[in-house]
Amino acid sequence: MARKFVTMATATSTLMLAACMGSGTGGTQSASSQSASSNAPQQVKSITAEEKKLGDQYHPQLVSQYGGSFDAPQAAYVETVGKNIAVQSGLGNARSDFTVTLLNSPVNNAFAIPGGYVYVTRQLLALMNDEAELAGVLGHEVGHVAARHSQKRQKRAQRNSIFGAIGQIASAVLLGNSAAGRLGQQLFGTGSQLLTLKYSRNQETEADDLGIQYLNSAGYDPKALSSMLASLAAQSSIDARVSGREARNVPAWASTHPDPAKRVSRALQKAGANSSGVRNREVFLNRIDGVLYGDDPQQGVVEGTTFLHPDMRFTFTAPTGFGLQNTTTAVGITGQSGQGQLTLLPYNGNLRNYVESAFKKVGGDKTQLNYGNIQSTTVNGLPAAYSTARVNNGQQQVDVAVFAYEFSKSRALHFVTITPAGRGQTFNSMYSSMRRLSANEAAQIKPRKLDVVTVKSGDTVSGFARRMAYTQLQTERFLALNGLSRNAQLRAGQRVKVVTY
Repeated sequence: MARKFVTMATATSTLMLAACMGSGTGGTQSASSQSASSNAPQQVKSITAEEKKLGDQYHPQLVSQYGGSFDAPQAAYVETVGKNIAVQSGLGNARSDFTVTLLNSPVNNAFAIPGGYVYVTRQLLALMNDEAELAGVLGHEVGHVAARHSQKRQKRAQRNSIFGAIGQIASAVLLGNSAAGRLGQQLFGTGSQLLTLKYSRNQETEADDLGIQYLNSAGYDPKALSSMLASLAAQSSIDARVSGREARNVPAWASTHPDPAKRVSRALQKAGANSSGVRNREVFLNRIDGVLYGDDPQQGVVEGTTFLHPDMRFTFTAPTGFGLQNTTTAVGITGQSGQGQLTLLPYNGNLRNYVESAFKKVGGDKTQLNYGNIQSTTVNGLPAAYSTARVNNGQQQVDVAVFAYEFSKSRALHFVTITPAGRGQTFNSMYSSMRRLSANEAAQIKPRKLDVVTVKSGDTVSGFARRMAYTQLQTERFLALNGLSRNAQLRAGQRVKVVTY
């Protein structure tokens, strides 16, 4: 969440375009292009004028939503690798037909949209261990576009409810009510990934196979996608444990249909145990050395279930079992028993008016979203105001709450949450946790970076793990970051990654 941000109201069509969001990648598949092509389209249609127009329209929105483009030396390298793999798809004959963007996001994510636009986050880049894994991830995403999966998903979504793809609380409570529907777009559109998590099993498999086909034709080792998928599985497990829950943060690559473990083994089987090709590990490690890792403090930091913003000087903690998703425009709060976001609106010094504006922004005026009396209180020294509306969609009821805080006479923040009717207490602990950060607390929040180091004789996994800039799961983080198994033995001269301040 950047210093300046507005409430998100991303268009539904935008949400439906992004391919494989939160999936850092699918698995790899066949080493032989002949095997891969068995599931591939008979003929790949070049980028159409309509697709190019759509991509041109939504590209700026997606880049902004994911923290902007990452203006660092790594960007040019990612662009080169991405364009080289994208041309293997047949969507375009020239590298200039594609736009490859490295995003300034702490989320493990990669996706592509029609029109030749391909994206990967710096966080997912840091999780990779060689150039072939990068090419495989981007090839998988391009495969979704080449197979026109997003268009097929759009048609399916139009036949069903738009919220049916979410698979969480919204699928049950937001159908059939325009005010609640707008609120659902508001809340669950956070990050635009919530409607892009689900591809069918066949679509993921097809994108996997196409990604392998592209790796082969570009001269890379087709086993790269399998190793990348294994690293993602390990990192997802860590993220879930840190948040104290089983559900993954959104976006969650593991939310795609095929079981992650099965995709790893299938990918390796399809690639062929004896397959070979370029990995470019040393070049890759040289390029990513020093890259920003995790949250950018200027946009706020997620530490487990706690969010801290050193520039805006505030912090809050989500309820146990909920995950936090930080974007440039809002902080999403997701869990099995409710959803929400923290954001802001223009403030004129009147909290009551501010709460009314927040309700109007997400659900219309009081005649459309009949909220109760606005109550005033104080939370950790902050003036606060709140109210709740009960919305009946004709089938079920849902409680929509706005809880706002005044930080100065010109700035306020507010939560918007949604729960099944009568379960509004789910977020009470979060509402009461909001407080100012002291200057000293804010100063202690420092950016992390990736440091590539060379193993010396006598170095051990446990020794490197202790150098990881985390207080939890240091060994697990080190192993996942380097694609190592639990019983891995390091050797002198080997290069590994650690996260430092």
